[in-house]
Amino acid sequence: MTAGRDRRLAALRESLATGSHHAMLITSLPNIRYLSGFSGSSALLIVSATDAVLLTDFRYTEQAKEQAGDVMRVVIEPASLWSRLLAVLPTLNVEVMAFESAHVTHADYQRFVDSGSRWQWRPSLNLVETLREQKDAAEIGHIRDAVGMAEAALTRTIARVKVGMTEMQIGGTLEWELREAGSESFPFETIIATGFRSALPHARCSSRQLQKNEFLLIDFGAVSGGYVSDITRTFVMGKATAEMKDVYDVVRESNATASGAVRAGMRGKDADALARGYIERRGWGDEFGHSLGHGIGLEIHESPRLSKSSDALLPVGSVVTIEPGIYRPKWGGVRIEDDVWLNSDGAVVLTSFARELMEL
Repeated sequence: MTAGRDRRLAALRESLATGSHHAMLITSLPNIRYLSGFSGSSALLIVSATDAVLLTDFRYTEQAKEQAGDVMRVVIEPASLWSRLLAVLPTLNVEVMAFESAHVTHADYQRFVDSGSRWQWRPSLNLVETLREQKDAAEIGHIRDAVGMAEAALTRTIARVKVGMTEMQIGGTLEWELREAGSESFPFETIIATGFRSALPHARCSSRQLQKNEFLLIDFGAVSGGYVSDITRTFVMGKATAEMKDVYDVVRESNATASGAVRAGMRGKDADALARGYIERRGWGDEFGHSLGHGIGLEIHESPRLSKSSDALLPVGSVVTIEPGIYRPKWGGVRIEDDVWLNSDGAVVLTSFARELMEL
């Protein structure tokens, strides 16, 4: 992994030079992990043309050296990371400093102001996030593993689901199975939505009990090496009505249409239109209100975006979700979500769990 982090640091330095920045302060923990390998909860990272310094606290003395010490200097600060930052900066011989404007609070920005005119602090946006869009082989491997863990957990969970279980009980079962499968954590709060609540795209688990002959929507993920998967499947507990089957088939076909045709180099809005156009032609356009998908990686929502408003191109090497859905208030909803890797040869669907309607 050392070579991979060296390449990432080199790419960031190239971007900084292009913008006439001498160095950059990275405060986003996912961005710090991407560049250094450090996965702790407290850190600042400074990257200059010739140096990289990771600042963290006593709790992570051994972890930081083990994870990041082979690619950068590690400084352990027992008190204030920000005070140590201002002590370290003069040793780097830099003047123009970029900082992550999307991740710095106003209180922390005030620290820059209080440092006086010794450095020129310039806001930057998405320099590291843009690099993160294109996954290397190691990152794809972790995402594949996270997909495998999630699908194994889902298979074991649905075998245990019964009428009368609450959404919280189903969610607890799934999360236990995710841990059993090896998931490091949960990338987001597991969504279990039953019956009419499946029409809520981001429903939280509730005490509602699963009833016979109704939808069960499960949206969840696993984590491997810090990288996530994001999968949704919709089931029917019992027998599906003709109407339920019709809505499900529209979503399934829109998912297949988009997954089969999405390509690197396509605009995000054009990828979104692949599924949205199919759903609209079948008469359900008003019931598909969210975007088609998003990038995944160290975070559950990353660039690129697959939405009606995104003109940005989908880069080679990105991993995106394809998640069309139809939601009818007080009736129910269907969403089918897959993780898709956009490589130079086309699209590779990483998820393999069945997309045909399953009646449990």
